[in-house]
Formats: sequence, structure tokens, C-alpha cells
Amino acid sequence: MGLGISQSSDDMLTQLGVTPVINAGGPNTKHSGSRPLPEVIDAMEAMAPIFVQMDEWLIAAGQEIARLVGAPAATITSGASGGLVVQAAAAISRGDAEVIERLPITDGAPNELIIQKNQRFPYDRLYLTPGARFVEVGDENGCTADEVEAAITDRTAGIIDLEAGPENPCDVPLTTLADVAHARDLPVLCDAASKLPPRSNLTRYLEEGADLVSFSGGKGMRGPQSTGMLLGRPEWVEYARLCNAPNATVARGLKVSKEEIAGLVAAVRKFVTVDEVAETAEYLRLMHELVEQVGEVPGVDSSVQRGEPYYVPHAVFRFNQSWAGPDNGEIGRRLMEGRPRIYLRHVHPSGRELSVDPLSIQPGEHEQVAKRLREELLLAAREN
Repeated sequence: MGLGISQSSDDMLTQLGVTPVINAGGPNTKHSGSRPLPEVIDAMEAMAPIFVQMDEWLIAAGQEIARLVGAPAATITSGASGGLVVQAAAAISRGDAEVIERLPITDGAPNELIIQKNQRFPYDRLYLTPGARFVEVGDENGCTADEVEAAITDRTAGIIDLEAGPENPCDVPLTTLADVAHARDLPVLCDAASKLPPRSNLTRYLEEGADLVSFSGGKGMRGPQSTGMLLGRPEWVEYARLCNAPNATVARGLKVSKEEIAGLVAAVRKFVTVDEVAETAEYLRLMHELVEQVGEVPGVDSSVQRGEPYYVPHAVFRFNQSWAGPDNGEIGRRLMEGRPRIYLRHVHPSGRELSVDPLSIQPGEHEQVAKRLREELLLAAREN
């Protein structure tokens, strides 16, 4: 028997044998992304029965997003990851229809992207999708502007700047990178996927010289998880749009539905009007409550942290020197195997930190998270 159209999500999950997860680890694709705002769901439902010409809809939505955030121009992408693909395609093609049609074959077109070695990250291969090639500069300890400049040749299409992770003081600052790039008529392609909030970042990287900046439409903005937005200089945004779906390009598979576009516009409208001070205060309150509910656990230092790398306040649990129990990965695994299943951030490279992100926790779930986390930590503390 098939699944009925009126079937609730709980019934569907039960029938298919899937156990839901309490997402206390923040918005990430593997665990279903963000918790969409009510305004986002309403906008998507309202758009569902309406048909439009997609290029007109994308242009209009991009213009509205640019107006809302104060950017020169904007377009919508399939997540921030789709933004990286069309950033690279724009840098290679610069709007040339013949080049766009050939991609990922880049014969005769500059196709090299300069990237600092210590800024390599798991998703940077998306830049290679339209036929780009990386030229690494510097080493794991850092890079200089002179090294970036020396790597520029007639094959260079653009320079990559990663802002999506914790800032590295050894990196060439974006402002300096932009000076080097613009002196040679090259674009700076910026990945800022997870850098919202703060809302000031919507224009910060453009003001510092980036030509194209990719943001996630999910994550802190709480729009549709599979959307992203690309902000930038008008000519570069247009080059990117020409390389993107629904056009028959290398990015054709990165389409965004009309409903998701409506949802992202609604998310941006809400995001720019929210009182960030009040929002942060509420997150702080919830995380302090959670820390108090978990209580004292031998070998664990509990606190509420705000700032890099915590884009919203997090409840952080660090194993101190007296901890002899399992590492954070094992605690995380046990939380996911228990009932209710709970995902929280447990991949800190030290192996000694767990953290709770409030963004995707549903009302009423804080108590369940605190109870299960306390149980697992106390059990682990008694193992050694």
C-alpha cells in the first residue's frame, strides 16, 4: 500500500522505519538542515499553485533580496554549495555564451583559481565542477600577498577567499586579496556559507572587496535548506546567473524550485527585521538553562560560549584533564543511538568537546536534550 497524500509526517516515518532526530547540533545538511521559519513555510505553500517564467522570477527575487540586504546585486543558488559552482563558472566565462555552453570544457579560457593552501576545505572541490583547476599558494602555516600575486598568470580566472570557517590570522586578509586581484582585473570569490548571523556580514565581505559572496539560505537565516544566495557586483552576479539553472549549463542540476525561491525571499525579509540583540539574548537564556539542567558532571567543564566558532550562543561541554572517559565522538554516537535520538556537535578535533546549538531545537526539546546529555555524561564518567 502506498503512502497516502494526507498522511502525517510521523505516520510516514513510522511506516518507512525512520526514527526522527532531535537536532541539537545546529543546521547541517546531514541532519536535515535548519528549522524553517513559519513565514518561509507560508510563502512556499502560497507559491505552490502558481506558475511563472523561472528566469523572470529569479531576477525579480534577486533584486528584492539585494534591496533587503543592501547589496549591489543578488541571485539565488542551490545552497551555498551551488553558489561556489556558479562563482567559478562566472569567473571562467565572464558572460561569454560560447564558453558557458562548453563548460566544463575550458579550452581557450582562463580556468585557474588561486586558493591559499591553509584555506583548503572539504567542499572546495565544488569550484572545480565547471572545469576549473586549483593553484595552491602558501603552505599549512600561512600565505603572503606576494605569493598570491606571483601565482597569477594569463590562465588565472579568479582568487578564492574562505570566510566560512574560523578566521586564521595567517591568511591574507580579504582587503589585501582584493587589492591584488583587482589590480589584475580578477574577481575575488568568497565562501561565507555559515557566517550569518551576524547580519552585518551580509555586506561586510563586499565592502572588503569580494566580487561574489555565497551564503546559505538555511543555517542561521532559517530559509529552505536547499537554497543559497549569491551577493556581489552587478556584472559578476549576472555572469553567475547566466551560468545557473534553469539555463542549459553545467549547473543545470542545481535548480531551485519556485516555492523555495519564495521561501528564501520570505526568510531574508524576516532575517533583516529581527532584533539581533534580543535574539541573541534569548539564545543565551536557553543555553544557560540547558547548562544548569545538565548540572555538574565530574571531569566536565560546562559553559555558554558566543563568538568564533559559535555564530549563535552554544552550550559547550569540555572534558578537562581529569576526564578519563570516552571521547566526544563516542558520546555523540551514544546520543544518536538512544531514545530519543539526539544529534549535537561532537566532532571537535580535540576529541574533548561537545556543544549544543539552539537554532534547530524545537520548542519543548531543550529538556529532553539536557536529560539525555546528563545521563550519557554521568554514565561515561563512571566508566573509568
